[in-house]
Parts: sequence; C-alpha cells; structure tokens
Amino acid sequence: MNYRVIVGGILAYSYNHLIGNMPSRKLRMAYLKAYLAEIGTGTSVQMGCRFLNGRKVHLGSHNVINFGCLFDGRHYPIYTGANVSIGPEATILTLGHNPQSPHFNDKGGEVIINDYVWIAYRALILPGVTIGEGAVVGAGAVVTKDVEPYTIVAGNPAQFIKKRQTNLEYTLKYQPWLL
Repeated sequence: MNYRVIVGGILAYSYNHLIGNMPSRKLRMAYLKAYLAEIGTGTSVQMGCRFLNGRKVHLGSHNVINFGCLFDGRHYPIYTGANVSIGPEATILTLGHNPQSPHFNDKGGEVIINDYVWIAYRALILPGVTIGEGAVVGAGAVVTKDVEPYTIVAGNPAQFIKKRQTNLEYTLKYQPWLL
C-alpha cells in the first residue's frame, strides 16, 4: 500500500474521530491549518465536521462551517471563496459512481463555491458543481448542476426559486467558544 494513502488515512481518522469532536476550537483549527490544503483567516469549523482527504479542501477566509458537515476531497478538490456559510450537516461530494458503467467506474469533479454563498441545513452538493457568487442553496436541497450567481435554489433536484440581492457587504465572524 502507498505510504501517502496510509498517512492520509491516519490524518483523516485522527481529525474525524478524535480532534474534530473536541470542544476546543483552537485545537481543531490548529490541526486543520496543518491538515487542509488551505484555510483562510477568520474561518470557523464547528465540531463534528468530517474531511475525506483534507489535502484537497481549500477553505477561503471568513467561512462558517457548521457542525456535522462532510467535505469529500477524496479525488477532486473543493474550493470555497470568502464569507461562505455552510449550514449544519451539509455534504459536499466530489466523487461518486457512473450508474451506466458496467464496471461501476468512478465519476466526479471538483466543487467550487464562490464568495458570499449560503448553503443551508443538510444540503447536498454533488460532484462537478460550481455555485456562483452570492447564491443560496435551501435546506435539504440536492444540487446536481451549477447554480448561477445571486440565485436562490431549493428542492430535489435544486430548482430556481428567485434572485438574491447583489449588494452583499457582510463579513462572517461566527466563532463560538465550545462549538
């Protein structure tokens, strides 16, 4: 077995089952700064989040990653911009299977989440999707294709609901003590 795969597995297990569940934001953030490909200034990752191959996860500045999220960077990267809010138990996948493949081959692609995106509770982002700046993904939505900038989508599969204002100027600063 490949040495990098073994080390990567140990790092993922250590965070996902031990460090990631500790009620010390400072300890979790110190580990993530070493483990993830990138983590921007002011970003907060709450307890219970899981990372599959953190070396392919790039988190921008001032992100709020709520409890229980899953970032699947097993084969393709995940990129978030600045001021991204990802709700509790959201899942971002980069790898799946081709249901038409007689050999159950892998199928996937990178996920790009641009600035000022809000992904709500238990949303599911599928491989190869880009979410445009300022977009909102509703709770429980399943995003199967790209989302246009400043668009609100919801449902399964996610469908256009309405446009969002474009004059967004906030900076996310949510860093709870124990979460």
